[in-house]
Amino acid sequence: MAESKVTGIIKSLNALEDDLDSLTSKVGDMKKQLTVKSLSEIDNLLEKTREMATKEAEVIINASKEKATAESAKIAKEGDAKLSEIQTKIGAHFDEAVKHVVSTVLKA
Repeated sequence: MAESKVTGIIKSLNALEDDLDSLTSKVGDMKKQLTVKSLSEIDNLLEKTREMATKEAEVIINASKEKATAESAKIAKEGDAKLSEIQTKIGAHFDEAVKHVVSTVLKA
């Protein structure tokens, strides 16, 4: 009778050991699945971060382009105004310059 109790206990312990091995295996599988899921989420978040950074960079670049275009137009307008002013001054003093050149050449 004592032997059957010991055999029963051993069988119970063997069953518990089998259950423990099974649980250990399942936990290992769950760890692997969790690792794969984590890596997948990291990849997704990295891609989203890149997309957000790209969109933000495009906004900054477009704003800089618009600012540069406006500044360029302003500089071109100022250049045209100065050119017009110079042409006006040349036109106003052209006759005087020609007379001065002719006078200088004739004296020589």
